[in-house]
Amino acid sequence: MTSKERIDQAFRHGRPDRTPCFEYCLNSEAITALALGRPCAYLNWDDCVREKGWEGAVRQTVVDRLDIAAFFGHDMLYVTQNPTPPAPCPASSAPAAELDDPVEKVARRNQARRAADGALDERSFLVYKLLREEMARRGDKLPVLAPAYCHGVWTDVDLMQTMALEPEVAHEHFALATLQAERLADHYLGLGVEMVGIGGDFAGNRPLISPECYREFIVPELRKLSERLHRGGAYAVNASDGNLWGVIDAFLVESGVDGYLEIDLHAGMDLRKLKQAYGSRTTFLGNMDCGNTLSFAAPEAVARATRECLEAGMGGGGHIFTASNAITASVPPENYLAMANAYRDYFGMPPLRFG
Repeated sequence: MTSKERIDQAFRHGRPDRTPCFEYCLNSEAITALALGRPCAYLNWDDCVREKGWEGAVRQTVVDRLDIAAFFGHDMLYVTQNPTPPAPCPASSAPAAELDDPVEKVARRNQARRAADGALDERSFLVYKLLREEMARRGDKLPVLAPAYCHGVWTDVDLMQTMALEPEVAHEHFALATLQAERLADHYLGLGVEMVGIGGDFAGNRPLISPECYREFIVPELRKLSERLHRGGAYAVNASDGNLWGVIDAFLVESGVDGYLEIDLHAGMDLRKLKQAYGSRTTFLGNMDCGNTLSFAAPEAVARATRECLEAGMGGGGHIFTASNAITASVPPENYLAMANAYRDYFGMPPLRFG
C-alpha cells in the first residue's frame, strides 16, 4: 500500500496495512541533523539563504523535508508557507496611541483588515509547487497538510473580552478570519494540497472561552471552511491542544471536520476514549505526548507509550500516528529514535539507526 493509499484509508475509516505516521513539527536541529547528515534548511533559514539564495533555500527546504520523511518512513507531510524574500525596511512612523478599551482595539484591528485587500503573496507558496515537482521526480506521492489556523484565541485577551462585551465586533473578527482562511484554502486546493488545518488554539487545562462562546463565534465559521474544503476534494483537520472535553462535540461534529490534530494527552485527551466515542467519523492525528514522555521519560518508557498509542488508535482506520505537538530541542534524539523504532517494530519493519 502506498503512503497516499494509507492516508486515504485512515480518513475513510478503511483498513490500511499499518497505521500511517508522520511528524507534525520536527523542530529539533539535533534530530534533523542526525537524519540528514547536514544542517536542516528550514531550521537554518538565514544561513541557507546566504549560501544558496532565496529560491535555492526554498528548494533545499523541499529536499530536506522529503529526505527526513524518507529516513523515518513518514506517510505525509505538514508544510507551512516559506518565507518571502527580504523586503526593504519601511520608513519609521510614529507609534499608534495606546488604547485601553479591548473592544476598541479589536474594532481597530477589524477596520485595518477590511482596509487591506487580503491578497496572498504568491512567493510564499513556492514550497508547495516545488514539493510536487520534487516528489514527481522521485516517484513519491506523500499527501500534504497545510495550515489555515485563523480562528484561535490563545493569548488574545482583548478578543476574549470583546466576545463578552460587544459580540458583534467579535463576530466581525471571526468572519474576517474566515475570509482569510478561505483565501488560503482556495490557494492550497489549487496547489493540490490534500488536507488543511483549521481552527487554532483556544484551550489549556480547560477551554479559555465558554462552550457557548465556542459554539456561537467559532463553530459556524469552521463549518463554512469544512464545507468549502470538502467541495474542493480536501480534508478539514481541526487543531488545538489543551483539554477539549467540554466542547468536544462542537469541535469534532458540529464543525463538520474530518480530523483532530494536536491531541493533548497531558491535558487529558485520551485517544482510546476519543476513538470509542468518535472513531467512526473522525480521524485522529496523534497523540504521542511530546512535552513530557518524549522529552523526559526513559527510552524504554517512550517505546512502551508508543505501543500504547498505536493500540489505542487501532480499529476502523481513523488514526495517524504523530506527536501531540512540536518536537523541539527538549526531546533527546535517543528518545525520538526509541519512538520511531518502537513504531517500526510494532509493524515488523527494520529498525533505524542514526549516524
